[in-house]
Amino acid sequence: MNISISQNPKDLGRSAGAAASEQIRKAIEAKGSAHIILATGASQFETINQLIAEKGIDWSKVVMFHLDEYIGITVTHPASFRRYLQERFLQKVPALKAAYLISGEGDPVSECKRVSDLITRHPIDVALVGIGENGHLAFNDPPADFETETPYIVVKLDEPCRKQQLGEGWFASLEEVPQSAISMSIRQIMKSTCIICSVPDQRKAMAVKNTLEQPVSNWYPASVLRSHRDCRFYLDKFSAELLSPGVVAAETI
Repeated sequence: MNISISQNPKDLGRSAGAAASEQIRKAIEAKGSAHIILATGASQFETINQLIAEKGIDWSKVVMFHLDEYIGITVTHPASFRRYLQERFLQKVPALKAAYLISGEGDPVSECKRVSDLITRHPIDVALVGIGENGHLAFNDPPADFETETPYIVVKLDEPCRKQQLGEGWFASLEEVPQSAISMSIRQIMKSTCIICSVPDQRKAMAVKNTLEQPVSNWYPASVLRSHRDCRFYLDKFSAELLSPGVVAAETI
């Protein structure tokens, strides 16, 4: 586990995006292709911007999956994560080898099976993730399921999670925020060779502290990242402000 603390979110994003691009290039060089997971939401803006700006990536050799999608909203909805990735990433890079997006429309159980079958054929080289204000990883709210081997699952969204989505401006009212979603499972995320975790902003400070200082527990879902063989945390001074000095001194790079 490595922790990098930047002075502002743009520096955080530049560092995280550069690290992700390095992993993508290495995978292409070693295997002829790279398989990636992209997260969405406000925490990923700068990281994705940097990834797009990076040179020397043959995007025609990249296969992309994404973490989660609300159940019951269309791709045209402002909060749709499919829309987010299409507008903020896929339309700004050359065509990928493949991009597998989750649909929140139709039967969620069938959709989980479809994307689960796909990802089992594509071992992930690098996953870009964030941490929710409630400590969730993807949409695995506490207490998260640490046991299921199913790659994509249907989950219920707790109120703190839904309030975060409202606070970030994706919805006009709490009542509009869906109560369920399709999410990549914890164990599937942890199968990634490298995990890049970008977490800017003071509102994430307690979640970051719990992730890095509480016992690894499904009540602090993102804490499981500490048990990964190559997880790199990219924080800014605001999201890191509650960390104990010993944690920062021991792990910061």
